[in-house]
Amino acid sequence: MVLTDADKAFRDDVRAFLQEFLSDELRRDGRRCSGIFADYPEGIAWHRILAKKGWSAPRWPVEHGGTGWSPRQLYLFNRELCEADAPPLAPMGTGMVGPVIIAFGTPEQQQRWLPGILSGEDYWAQGYSEPQSGSDLASLQCKAVRDGDHYVINGTKIWTTHAQYAKRMFCLVRTASGGKPQQGISFLCFDLDTPGITIRPIISISGDHELNQVFFDDVRVPANGLIGGENQGWAIAKYLLQHERGNAWAPQLRSRLRRLHEALAEAFPGTGPQDDAEHARLRHALADAHCRIDAVEALEMQALQAHERGEPPGIRPSMTKLLGTELRQHITELGVAIAGHPSHLRVPMPECDALGIPEEAAFAMSAYLNDRAASIYAGTNEIQRNLIAADILSR
Repeated sequence: MVLTDADKAFRDDVRAFLQEFLSDELRRDGRRCSGIFADYPEGIAWHRILAKKGWSAPRWPVEHGGTGWSPRQLYLFNRELCEADAPPLAPMGTGMVGPVIIAFGTPEQQQRWLPGILSGEDYWAQGYSEPQSGSDLASLQCKAVRDGDHYVINGTKIWTTHAQYAKRMFCLVRTASGGKPQQGISFLCFDLDTPGITIRPIISISGDHELNQVFFDDVRVPANGLIGGENQGWAIAKYLLQHERGNAWAPQLRSRLRRLHEALAEAFPGTGPQDDAEHARLRHALADAHCRIDAVEALEMQALQAHERGEPPGIRPSMTKLLGTELRQHITELGVAIAGHPSHLRVPMPECDALGIPEEAAFAMSAYLNDRAASIYAGTNEIQRNLIAADILSR
């Protein structure tokens, strides 16, 4: 990206803010984040700092608390956050349900929920997947039956990220059967402390507790939490998934690659021919990853320019999701290869507390295991390939 003078001035303003308010502790938390976004304590602390500046939901319309930044400025802002190792924020509130409430919610719903999302007071969870309904989301069976001014929900949701911290949930429920399965789905928002809701932890292979299964047993939620019309939830779900899949991948990938270059320099002090050969192989692999990130960024620049022209995103979110997640997995594989070098086992590294190894190496395996899910969440990459193929063949 070639920066104009205005771009540089904006970038410098963001950097000055980060220099003042992004503490060393938060930067450390950002570097050590092995998931797609930070754990709740670190993430919400950074969210609230951004909220005080008015930057917690920069993509929202100004009238709802957004910044009014151009798509180019939004991309630059995200890039600066990644380069500064800021904790990546959970998107469920500002990036998912918030845009849905703005686009489809009533004025009363917007007034009720948007301020808490902006401030960080309300933390949200996403109720989409079920044990038998993942990428085939339209087959979901969690039912909501209308009973006067309430819906009564029975069923379960799974892979519910950070439900143990969330105050509210946005949820796809089945409100009608018969016809196409997409036609009987509704979009409901409700409080997670409602009687009849049980949250059970799912510990991932990386040892993290990010995921949960949520059970609903005759849960009565107010009908005024319905977004849009009854049985109109599928259109809203597709709108939300565009936001979930359309994230900028190149900035966060570059940040990870930068840290791998630093870890590689620590791992290979150049002690012999075998080290030199392995060092060369890994340097070549990192250079190849750099080129692949350039390709992802070029695609994102095309999407940014199309957005500035007012064009719909089309198939681009599926393309960037596919390329970004597979490259993210590849980078974690390189991280494990670097972390396994014997020098990491013999050189004391006090900057990683008492672990005795460089920080990036210490967290490489956790990131590797966590990112096995990257090609599954937000619609599996196999599904994304089908969507891309269908788009090409329909032209």
